[in-house]
Amino acid sequence: MITFLSALAFLLLGYHFYGRFVERMAGADPGRKTPAITMNDGVDYLPLPWWKIFLIQFLNIAGLGPIFGAVAGAMWGPVAFLWIVLGSVFGGAVHDYFSGMLSIRHNGLSISEITGIYLGNGMKQFMRAFTVFLMVIVGAVFIMGPAKILSDMTSGFGGVGFWVTIVFIYYLAATMLPIDKLIGKLYPIFGFSLLFMAVGLMIAILVKGIPIPELTVESFTNRHHASEQFPVFPMLFITIACGAISGFHATQSPLMARCITNEKYGRRVFYGAMISEAVVAMIWAAISMSFFGGVGKLNDVMIAQQGNAAFVVNEISNSLLGKVGGLLALLGVVAAPITSGDTAFRSARLIVSDFLKFPQGPIRNRLLVSIPIFVIGFLLTQINFGVIWRYFAWSNQTLATIVLWAVTVYLMQENKLYQVTLLPALFMTTVITTYLFFAPEGFSITWAASLTVGLTASLLLYVLFDRYRRKYRRMEKKLQYEID
Repeated sequence: MITFLSALAFLLLGYHFYGRFVERMAGADPGRKTPAITMNDGVDYLPLPWWKIFLIQFLNIAGLGPIFGAVAGAMWGPVAFLWIVLGSVFGGAVHDYFSGMLSIRHNGLSISEITGIYLGNGMKQFMRAFTVFLMVIVGAVFIMGPAKILSDMTSGFGGVGFWVTIVFIYYLAATMLPIDKLIGKLYPIFGFSLLFMAVGLMIAILVKGIPIPELTVESFTNRHHASEQFPVFPMLFITIACGAISGFHATQSPLMARCITNEKYGRRVFYGAMISEAVVAMIWAAISMSFFGGVGKLNDVMIAQQGNAAFVVNEISNSLLGKVGGLLALLGVVAAPITSGDTAFRSARLIVSDFLKFPQGPIRNRLLVSIPIFVIGFLLTQINFGVIWRYFAWSNQTLATIVLWAVTVYLMQENKLYQVTLLPALFMTTVITTYLFFAPEGFSITWAASLTVGLTASLLLYVLFDRYRRKYRRMEKKLQYEID
């Protein structure tokens, strides 16, 4: 367990040391009033205790991501550990922290508006449509999955349509009500349960002495059963998203940015929630590689189950945690996606209201924005999501890449160490471009050619950024000269 325990230690040390470094660089000021105080509207802008915000943020960004994504990512073998650790500490947690802090600094604005401030009006218009589309897709998909499970659990009572209606009613309530009424009361409980489940599995790993594969030179080989179709780069970096870096998180951070009462809580809430999610992903990746007798056996199980990670989650939970595990597994496959779905719809409402400059205090205004979004979401539940959802994985990482570039421009303008986000932005640019050209959902060209295109795209964006940086510095000096 050397690799496993070392990885967990690295995550915790990363939070303590690198998280503090990023916090100092951001200039978190406990004396600056936050939007929760200055713009309190009793609905979305509402002061909440930091521990409650942390648990809500953790559940918002987690859902099924660090579980199902880690199970699927474990099919590549121990190399997945490396991506979870490095991706979260230097990429995902930094991405989440700055998306939350920039929202605080800009009166709780949604991420589409923030990217527009730093990447221009064209990007703002694109991000408005892009993020709302993604949120509605997430909400719609996370209606059908839980509805089918609930229908099966109740022996078909009411049928899937009945449970879709029930989930929709809950979504409408969670989207419309003030954040402290439903989300503020239920989410901390679900968030704690998700953490408790992960800790229980880690204890079971240690007590039972379950052998976990170590990260060695040999383990860098691709263990996936279809290695030619699924090379480690870029497929692993798209598959494990929420456990390392995920653009979806940037849409959720502004929800909590409107509730934080002190900028110093930003590291605990935004950076800390991502590290906590990485710990969950690490535990699930480790136990998935071990429980069935090795990475090869895990691949056999996933082939037999047609890639159904829920089967793996249920088997592991019930075997290692007994009846409590069965209850927590149910929470994982039903409650977690529902909680991701309702905050996705809530995010869509806030994004639309932000660019329409439509106050959300009056319930009438919330209804006017929410009803069209829910109608579209309901219509999407009537079609086959197989193809659309495959594109979502790429779109999710594309959103993270755009946010990293926006933060890089912000740091450059503030004369801060912009390389902190520039390097992850360049890496993720290579990932999403290579994936787009290599994957069957994309252009399906050879891996070598796809990688070349990916590297070229990163180089081109770096050149454009450097040109902008030099131009910005010249303008800055000229303005200072005129002032003097």
